[in-house]
Amino acid sequence: MRHRTTYHMHSEDYMIQEEDWDRDLLLDPAWEKQQRKTFTAWCNSHLRKAGTQIENIEEDFRNGLKLMLLLEVISGERLPKPDKGKMRFHKIANVNKALDFICSKGVKLVSIGAEEIVDGNTKMTLGMIWTIILRFAIQDISVEETSAKEGLLLWCQRKTAPYRNVNVQNFHISWKDGLALCALIHRHRPDLIDYSKLRKDDPIGNLNTAFDVAEKFLDIPKMLDAEDIVNTPKPDEKAIMTYVSCFYHAFAGAEQAETAANRICKVLAVNQENEKLMEEYEKLASELLEWIRRTIPWLENRVAEQTMRAMQQKLEDFRDYRRVHKPPRVQEKCQLEINFNTLQTKLRLSNRPAFMPSEGKMVSDIANAWKGLEQVEKGYEEWLLTEIRRLERLDHLAEKFKQKCALHESWTAGKEDLLSQKDYESASLMEIRALMRKHEAFESDLAAHQDRVEQIAAIAQELNELDYHDAATVNARCQGICDQWDNLGTLTQKRRDALERVEKLWETIDQLYLEFAKRAAPFNNWMDGAMEDLQDMFIVHSIEEIQSLITAHEQFKATLPEADKERMATLGIHNEILKIAQTYGIKLSGINPYTNLTSQDITTKWETVKQLVPHRDQMLQEEVARQQANERLRRQFAAQANVIGPWIQTKMEEIGHISVDMAGSLEDQMNQLKQYEQNIINYKSNIDKLEGDHQLIQEALIFDNKHTNYTMEHIRVGWEQLLTTIARTINEVENQILTRDAKGISQEQLNEFRASFNHFDRKRNGMMDPDDFRACLISMGYDLGEVEFARIMTLVDPNNTGVVTFQAFIDFMTRETAETDTAEQVMASFKILASDKTYITVEELRRELPPEQAEYCISRMTKYVGADSVPGALDYISFSSALYGESDL
Repeated sequence: MRHRTTYHMHSEDYMIQEEDWDRDLLLDPAWEKQQRKTFTAWCNSHLRKAGTQIENIEEDFRNGLKLMLLLEVISGERLPKPDKGKMRFHKIANVNKALDFICSKGVKLVSIGAEEIVDGNTKMTLGMIWTIILRFAIQDISVEETSAKEGLLLWCQRKTAPYRNVNVQNFHISWKDGLALCALIHRHRPDLIDYSKLRKDDPIGNLNTAFDVAEKFLDIPKMLDAEDIVNTPKPDEKAIMTYVSCFYHAFAGAEQAETAANRICKVLAVNQENEKLMEEYEKLASELLEWIRRTIPWLENRVAEQTMRAMQQKLEDFRDYRRVHKPPRVQEKCQLEINFNTLQTKLRLSNRPAFMPSEGKMVSDIANAWKGLEQVEKGYEEWLLTEIRRLERLDHLAEKFKQKCALHESWTAGKEDLLSQKDYESASLMEIRALMRKHEAFESDLAAHQDRVEQIAAIAQELNELDYHDAATVNARCQGICDQWDNLGTLTQKRRDALERVEKLWETIDQLYLEFAKRAAPFNNWMDGAMEDLQDMFIVHSIEEIQSLITAHEQFKATLPEADKERMATLGIHNEILKIAQTYGIKLSGINPYTNLTSQDITTKWETVKQLVPHRDQMLQEEVARQQANERLRRQFAAQANVIGPWIQTKMEEIGHISVDMAGSLEDQMNQLKQYEQNIINYKSNIDKLEGDHQLIQEALIFDNKHTNYTMEHIRVGWEQLLTTIARTINEVENQILTRDAKGISQEQLNEFRASFNHFDRKRNGMMDPDDFRACLISMGYDLGEVEFARIMTLVDPNNTGVVTFQAFIDFMTRETAETDTAEQVMASFKILASDKTYITVEELRRELPPEQAEYCISRMTKYVGADSVPGALDYISFSSALYGESDL
């Protein structure tokens, strides 16, 4: 008796609970026809991949060979080697191998035996093929954890819901008019069917349209006959399900590609935004460094101008630089640091490598360049003030030199000619004696002028030492005076020698003329000196200095009564001469043979001295008023500076505590800091007023202020540091918000992190040292060894600064929980778009991605060089790795 092997299938293990299928076939032969056509086409859609097909479904599977081949193609697995013989038992063995493989996949066959298949039993063969279709084409379909049949039906309902005249409720009559099939195609490929032109009353046309389009463009063979479906009251459910499942598999890949494309677009958008921020940083850094590069040579130029006006213009240019040109650059520098920190935070949160600016454009490079600028700037202002003091001194000395030279040259005019005369050769005894006495008076006068010549030489030397711009003229004039003085000395000695040789020849001399000449000459010289002193220019910088000059002037005025006595005594000699002449009837020539000075000269000069005294009084009092005004300017500036300076220091200290002591949400902290920043900005008017007072002080050439320790430079630097510090504090909170939102941590978690950080922030300066950080981690449950703690320190303090900031602490605490995209995820997405190839083409990128993202990828992907390369192939693997700063995976 022939052995019969039977496989049992339990319907409850499958998605579909149906009536006995062989009884259905007996009741409706039309269903058998539809199944035969559909199952045959379905089998051939897979068998053609192996280069073969079937013509008659119950005949061509009888030897089991194509049945085994079909199972290998649809499962991707190898079956046992088939028997090569053509005997019946060989065929039964091969069919059993196929049925065994089906059972190994969890399928239990009912009433299907190898003998029925070998004998060509149509119902058994169709039942077996339906079992295969259920297992390998439909069973894995699941939408929202429904069964396969329900899942496939739910998928169809969702895809066709928007379409008119379509209402999918089952897998038989819902498909008779063909609109459901056309709607499925149009939903995924609207370019293939114009749904608006379809009519419900043309089912044959609608079905054939769907069949033709699916076969031509979707590689789904025609498995049904339009007339059979339309003319059958209830089309075969298995045939419809088989055909519709092919659409599910065809379009599921497209949806997967769409998801992959969306993921890639998101990653590329992040990369494009980061690149834009990098370009903006590079541009701003280049402009700031270029401005510093241009400015430093200007500040290093220490070539002094020759005039006070030109140097004061340099000082005014420097004031404009500090008030107008530099403040915007301070803001740019601060904004550059903020942009850099924000960019690094975004890169870290998106799992990108840290941004490394171009060489020479690091934040530290900019800070070093800025430090160099400020060092040169400080030296430049000191140099300007020194040069202005030097030029002021030079102008004073030059004017004094000219005045003394003019007085001396006025005195020496004609003296060489007089000394060169030989009038004594023809003079009388009285005249010789007169000439001798006159010469003695001249020698006395000459000696009195020696001091002025020495003063002129000393002033000329000081002008040379101070690098006076017209030193050549000064030296020439001084040399001329000195040469002339030497010549006068020589001529004086020669004339004295000559007069002494003939002096003994003369006996009589008018003693009174001689006495007048001797007394009048020194007194006249004293008056000359007094007139010179009373007209002497002066320069002072304080009330004490002008008070000293006033004291000296008062002392001079105290000597006037004694001088008046000397004047009266001298004039008394002249009056005695007149009295003697009148008494003895002597006719005088009116000329004193011993001096050119007359009583009128003495009287005139004395009147001049008396007029110069009140004039000097007025000049000194005017200078007192000016110095008092300067003192008021000093006190006015000091009163403000002594308030603003401590205010800035207090605000700096308060900002240092804000980040540590502030409570509430980060948004509350941000609002509080913004309000704090606005209060600081509102204080700017006080700084501007102080700048105005500082300018008045400099215009008044005031170089010291004993009423305050704060200079304008101190205030400026403190103000700039205050603005920069509050801006950085705000940026730290902004970065914490970015971190909180990107990491998905709650405000309560952030508050816990802040509380822990503040507890171990011993110095209350917003930073923990390594020991405090270790204690903080231990308090939060970390079991730390030396190696693990060293590893953590490299994460939170990569630059080895020796401190841990709150931002670094937050980054570490949230590092492990972040959900970020990875290079592997992006690579897998590109692989889907490339249909599992190791390269992708330009056409595929432009088809699957939006235009902007597609061109972004095309411009950055390198040419694929693998052995399987085709023209236009691009390397998406290297591109994905480069997005995250990794080497090729």
